[in-house]
Amino acid sequence: MKAVSLFSNVGVAEVYFKELGIEVVVANELLPERAKFYSHLYPDTKMIVGDITNKEVFSKIINSIGKQEIDLLIATPPCQGMSVAGNRNPYDERNSLIKYAVDFAVLIKPKYIFFENVVQQLKTPIEYNDSKMTIPEYIEKRLGYNYRINKEKVINAMDYGVCQNRKRAIFLLVRKDLEDVWEFPIKEEKILSLKDVLWDIPSINPIIREKQYKDKLPCTEVLNVHKWHKPPTHAWRHIECMIHTPTGHSAWENKIFFPKKEDGTPSKGYNTTYHRMYWDKPAPTVTRYNGVIGSQMNVHPGRKLPDGTYSDPRVLTIYELMKISSLPDDWDIPDWASDTLIRYVIGEGIPPLMVKKIMKQITDRGRK
Repeated sequence: MKAVSLFSNVGVAEVYFKELGIEVVVANELLPERAKFYSHLYPDTKMIVGDITNKEVFSKIINSIGKQEIDLLIATPPCQGMSVAGNRNPYDERNSLIKYAVDFAVLIKPKYIFFENVVQQLKTPIEYNDSKMTIPEYIEKRLGYNYRINKEKVINAMDYGVCQNRKRAIFLLVRKDLEDVWEFPIKEEKILSLKDVLWDIPSINPIIREKQYKDKLPCTEVLNVHKWHKPPTHAWRHIECMIHTPTGHSAWENKIFFPKKEDGTPSKGYNTTYHRMYWDKPAPTVTRYNGVIGSQMNVHPGRKLPDGTYSDPRVLTIYELMKISSLPDDWDIPDWASDTLIRYVIGEGIPPLMVKKIMKQITDRGRK
């Protein structure tokens, strides 16, 4: 199957495409650094770098396809305008980027279309021909005549072998001249917990940012486990409050070791911040800010130590993020990529194992 990928990020969604027999012939990404990352992972794909809202860039993507028949279009526009972790502005211009993916679909008429975004897109308004409508209404209006659209739109990655409670809204479209019906796979019974996935990975302490506190914790570097299982760096005041925070709890509950500003005064924040994850549950949704202790539910569950404190007062390592995002251990991250970039693209990516199981239904049919 030949595919086109729009809003490609670094190709997290496409990790398992090769083993499914899907070849991405053309991809488009706005940010040069991410496009470079994508090309490192998929050197045979023609990468068009630039803003798809620019007519020249849009035309360049179309022209790069040439006379090839495209079986699959995958488009995952940015979600910051709709996400609960973003600004949630219903009229953020990024919410309307789906229009360019739809325009593209109208022109190239792929057999199958995969549109993905946050659940909030189901109620997000956009404008079309001077009328306001929701994104689902827009997709139906533009593509419903030629495509059958899946009935259920909300899917959770944890129901498909991914150790992450991550709900997404996904539109699966099949061209009407085909006999296929494309719906979500049947949910799996086994829900993976963090204990299933991370328990055997050795504990490590974070690196303390301030030199005056560098001896507060022993250094525990265990790169022999995996290249990307290396300690993140945090401020001591954040580390200290997490040392005293039990598994599944927030440091805001602590009477003494609660979150503080640099001057020692109490910080302010939601109870979901400075929060350890639970061993007996999947990870919460990974966001682009997964490297920040003070962001949503980012801290390692930890293990109780003999002195009553808790191990791993830190966010997950990049390797641990890979595990809960269903990325393979041999995911070939380029050496030049910064930790911040890697964390951002993982947080913004779709768990590829879930995508694989959705795509497998149409690729299996194609082999019969």
